[in-house]
Amino acid sequence: MSTEPPPGSGGTPEDDPFRKQPPPSGGTPSGPGPEGGSPWGGGAAGGGDPYGGGAPGGGNPYGGAPGGGGPYGNDPYGGGPYGGGGPGGGPYGGGGPFPNDPLAGMPPLADSGRRTLARIIDLILVGIVVWLVTWPIGVHEYNVSGNNVAFGRSFVQSLIAAVLYVGYDTVMISRTGQTLGKKWLKMRVANLDDGATPSVQTTLIRSLVLWIPFAFCCACIWTAIAGGWSFFDRPYKQGLHDKAAKTVVVSTA
Repeated sequence: MSTEPPPGSGGTPEDDPFRKQPPPSGGTPSGPGPEGGSPWGGGAAGGGDPYGGGAPGGGNPYGGAPGGGGPYGNDPYGGGPYGGGGPGGGPYGGGGPFPNDPLAGMPPLADSGRRTLARIIDLILVGIVVWLVTWPIGVHEYNVSGNNVAFGRSFVQSLIAAVLYVGYDTVMISRTGQTLGKKWLKMRVANLDDGATPSVQTTLIRSLVLWIPFAFCCACIWTAIAGGWSFFDRPYKQGLHDKAAKTVVVSTA
């Protein structure tokens, strides 16, 4: 059953207070003006250019409604080369209740340095649990050669680590959008398209991309690459795991 509010209600789903609210109802941006004006949002009844124009009989062919501003102010196709007044507007999304940049109406993106610190906190917390689980059952590897004793991880330990890290991220983020590290540093994960808390499926994809390479082959190198991607990514500061799941991390401060 859908959790979306009834059309035109302007409300948000009760189970997710973070979802972006759609713009107020009351007609389309390019709907007919008062007194039966032009269908493209012109001036007074019967007056002016058929495409707009403000005052009767004149004005820029693309604009002229009060506050329109600029050559694209009242364009029937919506708001300039990157805008989104109508369906399909803008390079970052089109149609639906959020035709502009998906970040519109959301909190600011979280700082990448703060994200890194939150990830380190989570690594330490889950790492302690991994150690407590694997040490008593003896899944560590010891290689003894002369006077040298080498300590490493077995496949079983890697598997347990992967399950715990993926499970931790998936459960925590799908419930509130936050791991403990993110909660303490005041940030959360959100869907890029609507700002809502990611679903279990979305969070699982995000977690698998981040933690499977970490557990089995690349460890901190992969974490640095996937998470460090957010330092250079524009415009949404996404890590590779965010790109796979279509999520962003925003500030809650």
